[in-house]
Amino acid sequence: MFFIPDSNHLKLNLPGLHAPTSLMQEQTVELKVEMVGIHEKRVRKCLSKLKGIEKVEVDVSSQKVVVTGYAHRNKILKAIRRGGLKADFWSTQNELLSVYASASYGSLRFNNVNFF
Repeated sequence: MFFIPDSNHLKLNLPGLHAPTSLMQEQTVELKVEMVGIHEKRVRKCLSKLKGIEKVEVDVSSQKVVVTGYAHRNKILKAIRRGGLKADFWSTQNELLSVYASASYGSLRFNNVNFF
């Protein structure tokens, strides 16, 4: 008698190996990408080359890119960096810095000198 594994029994826990795209669950990856308005098109072009991307949302004002799909998060980040853009995964620290910067933009002072 032979044991024939089905998809429930096939789990690879080896370092460096990833499950095939068809077995991965849809995920949302948030990235902080340094860009201006013209870079939105470049971001979308870089991500269009990846398989498994379902949706891309670009917010230029907060420099945030939200990618939904089945592609691995590291491949998404690598694709944007390959396009010549500075990018990193979005964190709560980025959220706080974005809110702080927008709130204090008009009132930046150093040694009683207004800069903005």
